[in-house]
Amino acid sequence: MKKPLILVTNDDGITAPGLRTLIAIAKEIGDVIVVAPDSPQSGMGHAITIDSTLYSKKVVIDKEKGAPSEYSCSGTPADCVKLALQVLLDRKPDICLSGINHGSNASINVIYSGTMSAAIEAGIEGIPAIGFSLCDYSWRANFEPASQLIKKIVLEALKNGIPKGTVLNVNIPKTDGVEPKGIKVCRQANANWKEQFDKRTSPTGREYFWLSGEFELLDEGEDTDIWAISNNYISIVPTQYDLTSYKAMAHFKNWRLNEH
Repeated sequence: MKKPLILVTNDDGITAPGLRTLIAIAKEIGDVIVVAPDSPQSGMGHAITIDSTLYSKKVVIDKEKGAPSEYSCSGTPADCVKLALQVLLDRKPDICLSGINHGSNASINVIYSGTMSAAIEAGIEGIPAIGFSLCDYSWRANFEPASQLIKKIVLEALKNGIPKGTVLNVNIPKTDGVEPKGIKVCRQANANWKEQFDKRTSPTGREYFWLSGEFELLDEGEDTDIWAISNNYISIVPTQYDLTSYKAMAHFKNWRLNEH
């Protein structure tokens, strides 16, 4: 049987340990091609490059026999997927894996996530896609305890498919070397960021601002991604990129929009 073709990307950059871990897992499953940013692109959301040049080059990071083809890209995570599908791949991938991100993309973080935007871009093109994130921002984060469960999720997605219009947002708890208890399919928790801008002055006397803030959980449900992660489970949130609020449609029947 032909091995599945797996496109791997991320937002932390092509040398990130999380990406290297995901590549190693993907190699156990199928043929792998990597297209990832040449530098960190965290928090880029679904930005794309439209007013400047976009560069890509083949790179060799893994020198072992059977290493996948890898390309670095000067653009955003979404750019990487677009470039892979339109230029670099000679056939459509069977699945796109994005990550493993260094840091959580659970709850409201999905809106800002370059990791998830890469997965969403693949989903828009009709490719099953999964974004993986580990709730540990350290560059030396330990991805190993969750490796087998990540592999299991990918295999299940290849076997059973992912519903059209949906990508999977997978978040892995920081386990300090202990394998997570298991996997839960969840809803996105209601939360936001309570933000503030610190006003500072540069050595040259110029004023600048530094964004900081605290994550504010507004949801006590035990069926959410935040609950699952807090209780040492991997969370899977089926995420749609059709942003229409269908529940709200009926509300607008009472608006007199076409009356003069």
